[in-house]
Amino acid sequence: MGDRGAAAEAAARVGAVRDGPPVGRLRLAAAFYRDRHVRYGRAELSFLRWTIARGVLNPPDGDPPGSPWWRAVNERLLHDKTEAALLDGAPPANPRVALWQTFLRRPSPASWYRAHNASVVAGYLENLPLALAELPAERFMMNVALMRVLYTHAMVAHPRLALGPLAPLGPLLGDPRKGTVGFFLDLRRAFPERYPLTGLSAESLIGAEGGLPRLLDYGVINERAAALYRFTAASLDEPRVADLHRDGLPSYAWPADWLAVRPSGHTRIVRLAARATRPEPRPR
Repeated sequence: MGDRGAAAEAAARVGAVRDGPPVGRLRLAAAFYRDRHVRYGRAELSFLRWTIARGVLNPPDGDPPGSPWWRAVNERLLHDKTEAALLDGAPPANPRVALWQTFLRRPSPASWYRAHNASVVAGYLENLPLALAELPAERFMMNVALMRVLYTHAMVAHPRLALGPLAPLGPLLGDPRKGTVGFFLDLRRAFPERYPLTGLSAESLIGAEGGLPRLLDYGVINERAAALYRFTAASLDEPRVADLHRDGLPSYAWPADWLAVRPSGHTRIVRLAARATRPEPRPR
């Protein structure tokens, strides 16, 4: 199938599941991996099941209705990889689809993250107006979800940045085919499984965050977040990603005049985690 035909067919398949039960989205996502590098779908499908359980992918007339933003970001990912699977080796016009084709030809953790994150980042950037309509607590969760998946990419593609002296562990811990990646991408441990987050603030989410998620977010990831976003911008050839982190904090849909959201205090274990994984300076 040629480029235009594949794009049109992908749009039709995504459209067919758009306003139905969310399980249709799960089936379409899983179909990409069926008989084709099936273990690579582990992390993505686990996250998708969590979003379905939260209700954010419910149709507009659902009870309750889903989130227009989460639905749109999910559709971008579904469309890009479905189009890549439909192409018969012809080079696509869309660079994100080309990254998915690269993964299909030469599967590896790094090529999977690059394709997956290019689609996710595009979904974020395309749908900023929808994000701005969400509650502050939801926007905070969006930033954490993005930061986590960018970090796991760095674990396999730039482990020195991700883990400093512990860099040799990165490719193992971040491999999307292995259960260990769930610790980094599974947000069940950190956030409520409901939507909308009425009555909750971003500060209350941080206060309720468990010890291990807080250790990861503030002791490990946030210590190198600015460099992490720059790495992603270069890896995906998308310079706008670097602008999603400002003044030491993720800033997607987060106005500069809003209160900086940080833990009330760094515990000793958080400081120790930051020190243990601090990137070493490159030799001159």
